[in-house]
Amino acid sequence: AIDLGAESGRVILARFDGQQLDLQEMHRFPNRPLTLHGHRFWNMTGLWDETLVGLRKARQVAGMLDSIGVDTWGVDYGLVDSHGSLAGNVYQYRDSRTDGMMEQVFARVPRDVLYRRTGIQFLPFNTLFQLYAHEQMQPGELARAHRLLLIPDLLHGWLCGSQVCERTNATTTQCWDPIAGAWARDMLEQLSIPTTMLPPVVEPGTLLGEVLPQWQDDFGKARVIAPATHDTGSAIAATPAKLASGWGYISSGTWSLVGVELAQPVMTPDALAANCTNEGGVFGTTRFLKNVMGLWLLQECQRSFARNGQSIDYDALLAKVSSVPTFTALIDPDDPRFLAPPDMPEAINTYLSEHGQTPLSDPAAFAHCILESLVLRYCEVFQYIQQLTNTGVHVVHVLGGGARNARLNQWLADALDVPVIAGPFEATARGNALMQLVGLGELQSLEEVRAVAQRAPTQTFSPNGAHHAAWKEAGQRFNV
Repeated sequence: AIDLGAESGRVILARFDGQQLDLQEMHRFPNRPLTLHGHRFWNMTGLWDETLVGLRKARQVAGMLDSIGVDTWGVDYGLVDSHGSLAGNVYQYRDSRTDGMMEQVFARVPRDVLYRRTGIQFLPFNTLFQLYAHEQMQPGELARAHRLLLIPDLLHGWLCGSQVCERTNATTTQCWDPIAGAWARDMLEQLSIPTTMLPPVVEPGTLLGEVLPQWQDDFGKARVIAPATHDTGSAIAATPAKLASGWGYISSGTWSLVGVELAQPVMTPDALAANCTNEGGVFGTTRFLKNVMGLWLLQECQRSFARNGQSIDYDALLAKVSSVPTFTALIDPDDPRFLAPPDMPEAINTYLSEHGQTPLSDPAAFAHCILESLVLRYCEVFQYIQQLTNTGVHVVHVLGGGARNARLNQWLADALDVPVIAGPFEATARGNALMQLVGLGELQSLEEVRAVAQRAPTQTFSPNGAHHAAWKEAGQRFNV
C-alpha cells in the first residue's frame, strides 16, 4: 500500500491471513514540495523514486507481492502524453495561481448551480478552479494533453501503464456529477475548460493490470489495483465501525476531514450554505463531510519555531500543553489566512489581536490554542452535519496520525459528550490494502471489509461529564 500525504509518504507491506490484516512499514520519506518562479509544485520524480525504494524493500521482505495500490491527497493532477510522460510540473494545491479564480468561475456558472451538479464544497484549490487558472495561464495546454491524471492515477500509470481515474478521487475535483455518475462536461465547457483529456473512471477495487515488464525484475508480476485512491476514502473504508449508522469520523492529519457516511449525497440549499461536501466512498457510499484546517496549523508553527531557533519535538511540545490555562486563546482554524501564511504563529497572533485576545509567545500556548480551537470547530461541524443529514452521532472514530494525540481525543470526547474511538493510526494504508483485497477477490462487500477493519487496534476515550459544561460554554464564545 503506497500512501502519500502532503507531509510524508509511506510504503506499507500488508499481509492477510483470511481474518487479520497486519501492516509493516517498509519505507517512510518526507514530501518536500518545490518552489520555482514563485509557484509551488510537487516533486513527482522524487516521490516516484522513494516509492520504488519502498516497493523494492517490500518485495525483498515478502518474497512476492500480490498487488500494489496507491492513495494520495486529492485535487492535484498531472497532464500526460499517450506514453504517460508528464507534460510539465505538477502544481501544488496551495499555489497562488487559484487566487481569485472562484469569483471568476461564479461569474460564469453560479455557485448554487455548481453545487447542484457536483455537491462539492467550495475551496479555492479544487481541481475545477485549478483547471480554470491553468487555461488562463497556459492556454491550449489542457486541450493538447492526452490525459489528465490525478496524483495516484499518475503513479498507477507509471507502474502498469493505465490511464484511468478512480471514482472516489474523481468526486473531489468538483468536475464530477455524482447523480449522473459522469464528468460534468457541459459545465466545464461552459467555463471554456477542455474535456477531451478527462480519463475513463473506474471503481475502487478495480484491477488495472500487471506491473510493466520494466518493473517485473523488481516487483514480479504484481497486479496494480486501484484502492479508494483519495486518502480520506481509504481511511474511511478502514473505519472499525460496528454500527450501521449513528457514527461520525475525523480523518485527522494535515487536514481534518469531519463527517458521516451516507447512502446518498445531500445536495440541498442548506448543505450549500454550510459548504459541506459529498465525496465518493467505497461500495457506492457518500462521505458527507467538511474540511477543517487540521494539524497543518501546528506543523507550520513547529517549522516557524525551528527557523527561529526554538526547535521542539512534537511529543515534547504536547507534553507542555497541560501547563497552559484553558480557553485563554481561541481561533477559527478555517480562517483563510491560515491556508498558506509565510509565518503561522504571526498569522495566529494577528487573528487574536483582531479579535480582542492577547497574542501568544510560548510554543506550548500556541499548541494549546490550536488543539482547543480544533476541538471546538469539530463540535460545530458535527452539530450542523447532524442537522443537515437528520442523523445522530453517538460515537466518533478518529483515524490517522491525529489518533495518536490522546489529549485531543479526550478533549473531543468531553466536548461532544460521546465516546471517541481512536485508531487505527495507519487507517489510510489499511483501507488501501482492504480495497486491494476486494480487487484480489478475498473480500466481497462493505460488510466484509468492515469486519476485517474492526480487528484493528483502537483505544476508546470515554467522556468526562464534569468537563462537558466548560467545553459547551467555550463553544458558545467560539461561535460568536
